[in-house]
Parts: sequence; structure tokens; C-alpha cells
Amino acid sequence: MQIIQSIRDRGAAITIAVIVLCLIGFILMDSKQGNSKLFSSLKQTVGEVNGENIELGEFNKRVNQAEEMEAQQNGGQRPTGIKVNQIREQLWNQITAEKIFYAEADKLGITLTSKELSAILLSSDQNNPFMQQGLADQTTGKLDVAKAQEAIKNIKKFTGEQKEAVNAQIIDPLKLSTAVSKYSGLLNASAYYPTWMQEKDNADAKNFADISYVAIPYTDIPDSTIKVTDEDINAYVKKNSNLFKQEAGRTISYISFSQLPSAADSLKLKKELEQLKTAFASDSAPQAFVARNASAIEYTDDYLPKSRIASTQTDSIVKNPLGTVYGPYIDGENYAIAKVIGSKEMPDSVRSRHILIPVNDPQTGKPVNADSTAKKLADSIFNAIKGGADFAALAAKYSSDGSKDKGGDLGFYAYGQMVPEFNAFSFTKPVGSKEVVQTQFGYHVIEILSQKDFKPAYKIAIVAKPIISSSETINAASQKANTATAQKTAAALSKYAAANGIVLVQSPSVIKENDFSVGALQDARQLVRWAFEAKKGEVSEAFNIGNDFIVATVDNIYKEGLQDAATARSGAEVIVRKEKKAVIIKAKLGATPTLESAAAAYGKQVAQAGADSSITFNSQLINGIGMEQKLIGASFNKEYQAKPSPAIEGTTGVFVIKVNSIGTKPADNPEVIAQQATGKLGALRSQTNNWFEGLKKQSKIEDNRSKFF
Repeated sequence: MQIIQSIRDRGAAITIAVIVLCLIGFILMDSKQGNSKLFSSLKQTVGEVNGENIELGEFNKRVNQAEEMEAQQNGGQRPTGIKVNQIREQLWNQITAEKIFYAEADKLGITLTSKELSAILLSSDQNNPFMQQGLADQTTGKLDVAKAQEAIKNIKKFTGEQKEAVNAQIIDPLKLSTAVSKYSGLLNASAYYPTWMQEKDNADAKNFADISYVAIPYTDIPDSTIKVTDEDINAYVKKNSNLFKQEAGRTISYISFSQLPSAADSLKLKKELEQLKTAFASDSAPQAFVARNASAIEYTDDYLPKSRIASTQTDSIVKNPLGTVYGPYIDGENYAIAKVIGSKEMPDSVRSRHILIPVNDPQTGKPVNADSTAKKLADSIFNAIKGGADFAALAAKYSSDGSKDKGGDLGFYAYGQMVPEFNAFSFTKPVGSKEVVQTQFGYHVIEILSQKDFKPAYKIAIVAKPIISSSETINAASQKANTATAQKTAAALSKYAAANGIVLVQSPSVIKENDFSVGALQDARQLVRWAFEAKKGEVSEAFNIGNDFIVATVDNIYKEGLQDAATARSGAEVIVRKEKKAVIIKAKLGATPTLESAAAAYGKQVAQAGADSSITFNSQLINGIGMEQKLIGASFNKEYQAKPSPAIEGTTGVFVIKVNSIGTKPADNPEVIAQQATGKLGALRSQTNNWFEGLKKQSKIEDNRSKFF
């Protein structure tokens, strides 16, 4: 906020806000290039990207900036717990992505020139941060160039932290978005669908095959007859290493002991409120009574329609006579008692007109009128209207609100739609009432034109107290957790859980070193750190996570590299079993099967496909067979016209085919061919959308965050 105030102090009509620009979900905010290597050995690094350090101080600085922005959006409350972990994760991804991308952009000479920056900042493009933050002319919707030039002039005078903040909030995001746009443009331009390929694809699309075949499904051999050993799995993993890579990680199991309020805690609070009912009923100062008893729901000295009363039991409460105390009842996380103080009829909606004399500009916050000046003008207008002056004409002349072109008419609005002061006047005063009302926007001269749909409204006092855990409940859970921690091995912990009817929860996936959640445990960073320091089978201390005490044990430790047989089995076993079945089927069929011999060997029938011209190179499946890409390719092998194919190992079984014929269909009309070419080019370009993932895979990223957080 200091940078914003500095710009205001220098006379520019601008409020600078954060411009959030994303690079594949990772990149935003500023980018710091070129870390000095001088005294680098004295600096602490949280990681490294292609040999370039990410310094702890710089990382923490950006995390702190993000936390401050989060606090500004949440009324000054800084983030804690899981939100801090999320911010760190987000910033890590942003910084690593920036370093990867900018290194590539620098190789290609992609940058944001000063001329390009000026052109953006002085344009009426909606991506221009000046357009987004109040420098647009409200009449034309275009950038006020004079104001923008004045803002740039003042920004150029900044130094130190002010300059850094401007770079982070304006310059660097524009640099990044421009570079990404240029890089993406280059990739899109590189997508090319040559004429020779178009001609080949068109020719392939015209050809169709008619085949005869015998299918022996894998299901003909029972799974129980095929044994898949760890050696089989390991061999498959080695052959398909790209599919079975794993990061270093852990899996854990844990038991939990709830610290949530017990039935006894709830009953105790209920009795406390029962004891308050008599005093509440006889008390004549409800606001003081509610405050004195520290209610979780503040007293509102207003008449409210039922839809606006903060209670889940409103219908039951208002059925009671005035002064009767209803409850105790459960209302969310509270136990509450309620008392109807009064009731009256109020409109469901109101129509009014107004003239707004502002104090501050609602867009920029810049003062428009002194408070005394605005009040004096509003009073003068009000007196003129009382004297018979035309309300609509005065609205058109003086009001700063968009309704001035309608004579200040706001139409009908429901209760709560306007700011509190405006709302209170509209719904509590009768039709025809006129008054000057002050709100956060300035001074309003208001006239109530109409009210409709009158319904009962109620003034209700509520004493609500949160249902919280007693020290006895928390201590009992802690003692149980400590007993669990005394089980020193995984087997002992499992036995303890079973004996006490406690569920032993297994982590749903492999935990990584910098994770901060484990399944349903969202703020579990301390548990993750323990898991990476512990040995397999070790039992943890009791961790206080959320509403539970957690005691865990390490089930497995995974090293970076290829998955072992136990880990890979779920993904590889089905495929390996099919391969083994294929070997058995092919051995029985022999080296040179015919359709007849293949059918006889397994009691099958010779079938036919493709007579409907549906088998082409572009086909995704074969009618009656399914998705068998090897068969589609074999169907166009002219050698199989003269003799049957060897046994073909497919997705669902083993096949022997004979090509009956390869025919040609009429060519598509030119419009269809053109559409197909456009679709093919679009598909080629879409394949460039994952370019950042490609750059990331080629990069060497070292992550040391777990040493610090």
C-alpha cells in the first residue's frame, strides 16, 4: 500500500493493484534474473534450476509479499497454516517456471522493449494495468492518456523498495505476458501441414479393407492359470521405463484421536443456557444482556425479515409470544437461546430515487469533495426539493450515480441490497419520505417512491455460545494418543488399533518430501517432515493436526528411479498376464496358421469385417472387434491377400486375418477436404500447448525447501 500512497502523494490519479498473469498455472508476479555468484557460498539456497540458485532470502521475500497481499484481501489478517504452505508451493512453482522460461526466451532474443512497454501502458487494451485500475475515462471507456503519462512520470522517480514494488506489480508481469505471447506465437507459426502429407492422408482415407479373421480372446485362458512373478514385473518395468518412473517418497498409515467436543461437553453447555433462560426472559435491556453473556452472535437492533435473521430455527422462534425465550437449540457450531423483542410489518421491496453527492471516487478512492462541502450541497438540494424543485432535473445535474439519467430512479430492490444506512431508511420510513442520508459513498438525497409486499419483520435477541471441547476431552484424547505412541513398531501399532476398534488409515498416495497434506489431513507439514526422517516401521510421536491427535508409522520408503515390482504390479500385471497368454495362444496356433486351423484350435468361427467400407487407416475401431490398431494396420498389408497373417497379438486377444480386398471409395468433396486440413493443422498446433512441460522435463531442478520449511 505504500507504493500506492506514494503515487497519490505525487499527484497521480492511480491505484496500482497486483496484476496476476499465469504461465501454465505456475508463473505470476515478478521475475528476478541473474543472481550474483559473489559470496554465494555464504547464502542459503532453497533450490537450483539449471545451475541457477534460488536464494532463501529472495524466496522468503516473495512469500512475504504474497502473504501481505493475502492479508490486504482479508481485512489485514495474515494467512496461517495450510494457506502459508499453499503460498510457498505456488511461489516455488512460479519461480522455477520463470527461470526455465526466461532462459529459453533469452536464447531466442525474446524480451519486452521500452517502446513496447510504453505502447502497452498508453493503450486502451483491457490488459493494460492502468485501464484496470481507474485511469480509464468513464465516459468513453478508453484510457485517459494524460493521467497515464503523469503516472508513468511519477513511477520513474521511484527508487529502492518503491521501484521494486512497481517492477513486481506492473513491469515484470507485462514482460512475462509479452514473452509468453511471443513464444507461443512462434510455436503456432511452426506448425505446418505439408501438401504431400495432405495428399497421402487423403489417399489413405479413400482406401478401405475387407478382411476375414479368427479371434481368440485372452479371456479363453483363465487368469488363475497364469502366474505373474516379480521377475516378470521387473522385466516389463525395465522395458517400459518411461511408464514406471517414481520420485522419492513415503507411504504411511496413521490412527487418529478426536479432540472435538464430546456429548458431555455439549450437554454441559446446554445446561448453562437453560439456566440463563429465566434471566433472559425478564431482562429489559436485550442488547446489554447479549453483550454481557459474550454471545457469538451480536445483537442487531433492527427489524429483519425472516430471510435475514441469522438462525437455523427462525420459524420456531417467531411462533412464540413476545418476550418468550426459545431454546436451547443447536445453531451450526453453537448452542443458542433466542427471544423475540418485537415485530412489525415491513415491505419486501422498495422503490426509491436518490441524488448522490460523493466524498471519494469509488474507483480510485481519491477525494472528490470535502465532507463539509458535500454535506452542504446535499442539504441545499434537499431544501430545494422540499420547496418544490424538480427531483429528476436536480439528479441529472448533480448526482454522480449512474441512475442520474433516469432521474435518480433506482427501481425496486430487496432488503439488504443497499448499504446499511440506505437500506434502513428505505425499509423503515413510509412512502413519500425524503431525507439526506450519509453512507460510505457520500451523501444521498433520498425519496421513497413505493413499497410493496408487506410481511412480518422481527427484532430478535440471540445468546449463542460455541460448543467447544473441554480440557477433560482434550486430555483424554491426548492420553490415548500417548498410549499409541508407546507401540514402537508398525505391527504393534496395527495390533493396538485392531484391539481398540480404531481404523488404521493408509495414505492414499505416495507422499513427496515437500507435501503439506496427507489425504484428509490438510495441515500436515510436521507429519510429512517426520516421515522423511523416520525409518520404515517406526512409530511417530502424537501430532496435533486439525481436530485430531495423529500417530503414524512409515509403511514404505521409495527411492527415486524405477518402481519396484510391488509398486508397479497394479499397472503392469494385467499387461504382463496378457503377454503370457498370447505366448500360449500363439504356440498352439503354430508358426503359419490358417484361418481354418486357428478356428479349429480354439473352437472359433471365421468371421468377416469391413464389407461396409468401415475399415480405413483413419478408423478408431473395427465393427465386431473393437479398438485394435494392429489389426487396422495389418488389414492394408497386401501380403495378407495371398496368405493369412501370422498370429497378431492385439489388445483383447490374438488374431489371424486374411485380407479379402482393398478397395477405393470416391474422394470427399473439396470443402470437406479443406475442413479436414484445417482440423489437422489445428490439432498440430494444439500439440504445442504443452510446451512448458517440455521445457520443464529438459531442466534440472533441485528442490531443497524441506531443509527450511
